[in-house]
Amino acid sequence: MTENQVSKEPRDEMFGPFLFARGGDSTKIRLAALIVAPDGSEIPELRAMDGDPVSPQKLAALFGRTYWRFDFELPASPDAWYSFGNETYAVCADMGSDLHIGFVSCNGQEEGDLDRPVEERNALWADLAEQHKKRPFALLLHGGDQIYADGVWHCHPEIEAWLDARRRQRLATAFSDEMRDAVLKFYLDHYLTIYNQPQIAHMLARVPSLMMWDDHDIFDGWGSHKKWFQGSAVAKGMFACARDAFCLMQLCAAPAADVDLLGVVDPKQQDAVERKTGLANKSEHDPLPDMILDRAGRSFAWRVDYPGMTLIAPDLRSERTPDVIMGDTGWRDLVPALETIPDGNRILLMSTVPVIGPRLSLVEFFLYMLPKPQKYEDDLRDQWQSRWHRREWCKMLELLERIANDHDHEITVLSGEIHVATRGTFETKGKTIHQLVASGISHTAPPQAFARGLGLLAWIGDNPLPNRPTRLKPLPDRKGVYCAARNYLTLSRNDKKWGAKWHLEGIGWTPDLTI
Repeated sequence: MTENQVSKEPRDEMFGPFLFARGGDSTKIRLAALIVAPDGSEIPELRAMDGDPVSPQKLAALFGRTYWRFDFELPASPDAWYSFGNETYAVCADMGSDLHIGFVSCNGQEEGDLDRPVEERNALWADLAEQHKKRPFALLLHGGDQIYADGVWHCHPEIEAWLDARRRQRLATAFSDEMRDAVLKFYLDHYLTIYNQPQIAHMLARVPSLMMWDDHDIFDGWGSHKKWFQGSAVAKGMFACARDAFCLMQLCAAPAADVDLLGVVDPKQQDAVERKTGLANKSEHDPLPDMILDRAGRSFAWRVDYPGMTLIAPDLRSERTPDVIMGDTGWRDLVPALETIPDGNRILLMSTVPVIGPRLSLVEFFLYMLPKPQKYEDDLRDQWQSRWHRREWCKMLELLERIANDHDHEITVLSGEIHVATRGTFETKGKTIHQLVASGISHTAPPQAFARGLGLLAWIGDNPLPNRPTRLKPLPDRKGVYCAARNYLTLSRNDKKWGAKWHLEGIGWTPDLTI
């Protein structure tokens, strides 16, 4: 391993602080900081400004490490700060009229992610840090695939054997304790390896994050595979491990281990599960932060409010099946969450899979005509525009239209997932809803032919609601609808005016787009 590469195994050291947003008002913001330390380690003090030391809460003890959360507040000031041990971290806690927000997605790639020189892999993270120095970000939004965990299939010989087995044998295989330990350890180690890379760790310690997972945080295509596959004990067990790791590393929360999710965890077996996994006891505290809409944890959709702005992220993975994107719990919670947003607030809605997209039904039709299922069938089923999800897609567009017009909100949809940058509009009967896609910050850019092919499908168009067209458009000053370059997005609010611009690797900044 050269000095320009990162280790694939986290060292036995302390990790963090990793900072998470919890909302705020005109006087203060609420935060949580995650520290991961070897069992028995003395944890340095965390102080908010010059306040008293904050008492940490133990979230879990797993594989020789303890996960600690510090809950604290900072005054709504542009020069707020907190300290951890001997280090001091400046935080832009001013959520007033002028605001700067970063949006990233697809932080990795399917193969060879950690074989790349770290400076090359994280070049845009380093650029993001430079932008933070010039104009500090108040929030950093992570729109899915915060890690690429596809290597989980090689974390244990029994997992590899299961993947190579025939269907009948797969369905007959139990998810053993040894499998569970190997899978959960893989996820947690991978998160720590990625978060601890210097360019990423720098931003995670200084800018409060809000995250929502997508398929690669579990494994490629989760939710869009065959029902028998997802119903197998091994696949469900792997998802349960990914879910626990997501709670710890993306929500800064103790996993809700007593939820009977997909039949993975039986409430009657709760004590045994906690003994095996080291998870914190739910009776000691509510394991989920207040921002989570479903207190039972079947869906991790969240809503966070700030002055003049509400951020909301539906969970498009926890209940997903080949025929359903959100599930009953997700829909039950999303509607009232949108309906009760304070009047006048701008809504930033993170849909990990783009709500406005090309006409994928044509591609699916031709794949269906071929004699065998094709490699990318599950990737196509992942999208709102899939023919399998068309009715649910219309339901989402109708909901956004109603909230924008009946409740008089400006809505901006933020998405990643597709490894290119683009934008789109949804022309409702009263307002224009903008969609901004930034993907990915470290995923290798696809070939130009891929971008041109998607552009052709976008040119054909797809308007699921009569007289309310959805349109994909080039970025400002760009010709093609899709830009095949690594990228990230920034959002700015100056007084009450909102704008957006993309940073495209090797190309530079787009002009400001008024949204």
